[in-house]
Amino acid sequence: MNYKMLAVLGLGATMFVSCDQQKSAIDDQKEATKAAIDNRKEAVDAAAKDAKKEADKTALIEKARIEAIKESTEAQLDADKKKADAEAKAAKARLDAEKK
Repeated sequence: MNYKMLAVLGLGATMFVSCDQQKSAIDDQKEATKAAIDNRKEAVDAAAKDAKKEADKTALIEKARIEAIKESTEAQLDADKKKADAEAKAAKARLDAEKK
């Protein structure tokens, strides 16, 4: 009976060790999956950071372009005002000249 008992204990120990190895493999797989997810998350964060930088650059360029258009338009409008003033002054001078 001692041999049967030892055989049963040996089989139980083998199953216990095998079960621990399986649990260890599951834990290893879980950690590997988590590490891969963390790596992908870091890659996504880096890509988003780069995209934000590019968007900021694009926004600065667009703002500068808009400001240049505004200044150009304002300069043209100021020139149009001066032209209108000069035309009005010339028209008044013609009237004065015709009266004399």
